Amino acid sequence: DGYSQLSVYERKRMKNIIENAKFFAALKLHESAARLQQIATKRQSLVTKRAKPKKAEDETVRRRSMRLQRVDPPGVPVLEAPAQPAATGYPQVPAGPLPMIPEEQRGNSKLTEDLLTTWMRISEVLLVKLVNFGQDMLTSMVLSEENVRKVVKYRVCSMAIHPSESVLLVAAGDKSGQIGLWNVNCKSEEGTHVFVPHSDLVSCMHFSPFNPAHLLSLSNKSLRCGDVTQAVFDEICRSEESLSSFDFLEDNASTAIVGHWGGNVAIVDRRTPGTSSELSANIGFKRLRTVHVHPVKKQYFVAAGSLDVCIYDVRYLKSHGNTSVSSLEGHTKSVASAFFSPVTGNRVVTVCADDKLRSISLFLCPCLFLRSHNNNTGRWLSRFQAIWDPKREDCFVVGSMVQPRQIEVFQDTGKLLHSFSNLNYLSSVCSINVIHPTKNVLVGGNSSGRLHVF
Repeated sequence: DGYSQLSVYERKRMKNIIENAKFFAALKLHESAARLQQIATKRQSLVTKRAKPKKAEDETVRRRSMRLQRVDPPGVPVLEAPAQPAATGYPQVPAGPLPMIPEEQRGNSKLTEDLLTTWMRISEVLLVKLVNFGQDMLTSMVLSEENVRKVVKYRVCSMAIHPSESVLLVAAGDKSGQIGLWNVNCKSEEGTHVFVPHSDLVSCMHFSPFNPAHLLSLSNKSLRCGDVTQAVFDEICRSEESLSSFDFLEDNASTAIVGHWGGNVAIVDRRTPGTSSELSANIGFKRLRTVHVHPVKKQYFVAAGSLDVCIYDVRYLKSHGNTSVSSLEGHTKSVASAFFSPVTGNRVVTVCADDKLRSISLFLCPCLFLRSHNNNTGRWLSRFQAIWDPKREDCFVVGSMVQPRQIEVFQDTGKLLHSFSNLNYLSSVCSINVIHPTKNVLVGGNSSGRLHVF
């Protein structure tokens, strides 16, 4: 054979190949594969694709409105969009005087007249009867269900309390520009009325100390005076810069110091026609949150901002290059507020984001009392502001993050005097608080527009 020259292994390998070929030939696998291939090809040729029907030219076309097509109608002029639309979507309030008409009672003036009449009546006669926050008095101040009321729609950013002793009237401003008035003595829902004199956050509010028939309120762009005798919210000052806070420079409340978020302060005279300020002064702050006038020496005011708490003399203010009379140092983070003590003005209480309350004496040593306090209110709560009891020199009130929810009263030394709480009716943080100037009444406001009266 032809395999004699091969080795034994190669001859064996060739023999296996020949035998395997004969075996596959006997099975006729190649012929079967060819027949299957022909069958598959024939089936594919029999399958036909259905032709798509042609669209009839006379078929009715579905109509779409020009609004859905985003097409402007022909022959109608397109209104220009406002230059600066409101980011929050709150109603925009026009400049100038606004009628004092509650938002929820546009068509009914009876309840409005009752409210304005009450406000006017209690502003005519004011009694001066000072009652201090004693320990017995503090424990007797309790919260009841009827003294909790939703007054404004959104987060409370400022509050003021009327000095009347016969009727308890509280005003609250929220982040949308609403101002709610609550006659606490009226136990029905008719005791609450909401006005909208501003377009954005109402950051500061005071009843006039000279004429409490006037309620002054400040928003980002304007300072308004709600005059109940004229039933109007008049515009005192308007600014292109964002406003932050204000305080009266005189007992007759004719002039005021107004702080701007950007760091400037302005002098506003209500007796001057127009809505511009008398003077704008740069005091060198990057951020200015509160201004407060000394209760005795009205030429001095304290300003609180990013890391700064400084006292200035308003008589020496100028456009640029202002220097402070005194600088209260030691704050390491943003300062939320700084206020003089109400009787002598010898102390200043501050709230700082470094989680400290500071009671600073301007004349005595040691000059500083520190108190650790959680001031991290976060994004959805108003910043804490420590306010003095207007009737005494050594006691201030501040909101608290402690559970159960409470409002805390401290001595100027940092000692905790009392905590106002109620497990049934106080379940939220009251960031903004106000104390009646002559009575033992405390009001706390939370971030849902609800007020609590102790």
